[in-house]
Amino acid sequence: MDFIERIFTDFSEIHGDRAYGDDEAVACGMARLQGEEVLVIGNRKGGSTKDRVRRNFGMPHPEGYRKALRAMKIAEKFGRPVISFIDLPGAFPGLGAEERGQAEAIARNLLEMSRLRVPTISVISGEGGSGGALALAVADRVLILENALYFVITPESCAAIMWRDAAHKQLAAEAMRISAPEVAALGCVDEIIQEPPEGIHTDREAGCGLVGAALRKHLDELKAQPIDELVAARQAKFRTIAQFYTEG
Repeated sequence: MDFIERIFTDFSEIHGDRAYGDDEAVACGMARLQGEEVLVIGNRKGGSTKDRVRRNFGMPHPEGYRKALRAMKIAEKFGRPVISFIDLPGAFPGLGAEERGQAEAIARNLLEMSRLRVPTISVISGEGGSGGALALAVADRVLILENALYFVITPESCAAIMWRDAAHKQLAAEAMRISAPEVAALGCVDEIIQEPPEGIHTDREAGCGLVGAALRKHLDELKAQPIDELVAARQAKFRTIAQFYTEG
């Protein structure tokens, strides 16, 4: 919400997935970016302990992803670009979430975002964890803040699986290459957004100004492309992200 309140105006929140409930870990709604109408989606982690519990520490349930998708389909209907801010360690893995179709909700978002007929931009602003993050990041442009992380699994969980000891998280993080420069080198993001010298949390106004300028630049570039070419390029990008080879 720090980004939404500082970069956009006239934010009007959309609630509920029309199937189960309203996930407070996900916020989405129509807003204006320098006068242009867009759809904004973001994670809410909360500030106080009570607020963090209320927002499930930023980990969405399936109804959060379904709410986001419902909003994206509305944006597509009215030709409004979609911008998402991602800061979550992963989708919530609890029993209730699994019973209500967490995997299906994520898979559905991957499919539908890959063929949305509007420009799409995603910003990894803190943690971008696993399929929970990817379900909001199948976009024409994926941007990442200088000090943000983008990973297939948290270093603690990876260490617990590989070495049966979460204390090896530093080794896991180095092996997975999860920092902004590393994921950029792997082709998983399109641009690194520089932060103020001590981090964006120390100067939110300046940091949000940098993010807003990057969004405006990329949105103008995307709008200049025919929509059929845009969708085809988006799908081609995500089809090739996981390709690699071994020298020799």
